[in-house]
Amino acid sequence: ADARAREVMTAAALLVVLGSALAMQLSGLSMAMGAFLAGVLLSESTFRHQLEADIEPFRGILLGLFFLAVGMSLDLHVVAANWRLIAIYVVAYMVMKAFGIYIVARILKTSHREALERAVFMAQGGEFAFVLYSAAAAVGIIDGNANATLTAIVIISMVLTPLAIIALRYLTPRDEQSLDGVDVADGLTGSVLIIGFGRFGQIASQPLLLRGIDVSIIDNDVEMIQAAADFGFKVYYGDGTRLDILHAAGAGRARAVLICVDKADVAVRIAQLIKAEFPLLTVLARAFDRGTALQLIRAGVDYQLRETFESALVFGGSALESLGVDPEDVAETIEDVRRRDTDRFETQLAEGIRAGQRFLRGNIGTPIPTPLSTPRRPGQALNEETAGVLHKSEPAD
Repeated sequence: ADARAREVMTAAALLVVLGSALAMQLSGLSMAMGAFLAGVLLSESTFRHQLEADIEPFRGILLGLFFLAVGMSLDLHVVAANWRLIAIYVVAYMVMKAFGIYIVARILKTSHREALERAVFMAQGGEFAFVLYSAAAAVGIIDGNANATLTAIVIISMVLTPLAIIALRYLTPRDEQSLDGVDVADGLTGSVLIIGFGRFGQIASQPLLLRGIDVSIIDNDVEMIQAAADFGFKVYYGDGTRLDILHAAGAGRARAVLICVDKADVAVRIAQLIKAEFPLLTVLARAFDRGTALQLIRAGVDYQLRETFESALVFGGSALESLGVDPEDVAETIEDVRRRDTDRFETQLAEGIRAGQRFLRGNIGTPIPTPLSTPRRPGQALNEETAGVLHKSEPAD
């Protein structure tokens, strides 16, 4: 990375993969397992996004070789001899896996449409099954015929998945958005890049535009882009979660990026991507809530603002003034609330989201502990000190 040479970084990544694969082979395990572990290791690297972009040219070649190897591993004689068994297992496997994925997606509050798409997209067998079956056959856990049958089941499930996706799109068509009059982000050179141009982004852009700052704006909502054009805004189509779009939108040349999207997880993902690819770039982000704000700080943003915090403070201050409180006292109270919130936020950064409760002012008094049931007999003092306490707690006649 210090050499700023993409070839060196790519070679280093390949060296890690080959070294891990060789180490696994020498230890008696599969080379594919080593390559898989190397991929997991590199995915946690701060350079993962750059590596993804650098190895993109190799992906098509290696993917072609992979499917070539998969096709060569399919034994058509085994398929012909056991086609009934294989057909039953393929259908059962894909249906059960799709059903499980759909249930998990729905439990995680994913929409029906998205859960259904995930279920169909991931219904096929995994590529790592080939490694497991080969390893099992090598140590005698399964015989060659079982290995060929199981491999055929996985391969056929892979072949059927694109057909299942086509069928899903045919049976449940998605409304396509027209891109008429919408330009895709490419070669933008604005000093400030705004990602997301909803209610928040529109207001945030006004001070910059009034000062004559060159602003580039991208969004992935076609209807919003078309509506913004009617009000004199040039908004480009682009997904801020994609590294190539960020480069095309001029993130590498911008002085600052404003993340104004309304989805919390998307905002955090964009912040992580930008800070990993452009660590020196100033990033300001809109936070949906306190939890999102904590995630954005950990992602490395330079400034974050909870979208309702300042407006709620102004609203509360106006409520105090309407009750006749002196404006100076209102300002002092609002500043005290802001200071308490800052202290609570810093505590939560260090100790977790549940910390910092002492900085909140509730509308109930301090709870007084009481016994679950009334004692049947009065308490007896065991010494002079406890006798004094019992005497003070006795009700007066």
